[in-house]
Amino acid sequence: MTEPRHGDDPDPLEPAPAGPLYVPVRPGPGGHTARLFRTPLGARTAVGFTSAHRLTATLGPGRPWIRLAEPALRALTAPLGVTRLTVDPQFTAAAPAPVTTAAPTAALV
Repeated sequence: MTEPRHGDDPDPLEPAPAGPLYVPVRPGPGGHTARLFRTPLGARTAVGFTSAHRLTATLGPGRPWIRLAEPALRALTAPLGVTRLTVDPQFTAAAPAPVTTAAPTAALV
């Protein structure tokens, strides 16, 4: 049995280019802005999807998006200190509901 050569085996920890992505955006005063998300541990991340269907399945219908190459998305978010890119996240959490004040309860005697 021959051992695999290290030059032939790509490093699994090194990110491979994701190619053109469907990037969720939000309208802003100067046009559209890439939406940033948070990982489950709270780190900021840019998000891209490999298809419009995957974007819609995860974020819901009617979400605006643009096509960007992976290096362009990284270059766009790097000045903001965002170096993480998540491709095809499986789920997202809904935005938290606003906290309403509870009605006062009767005092216990």
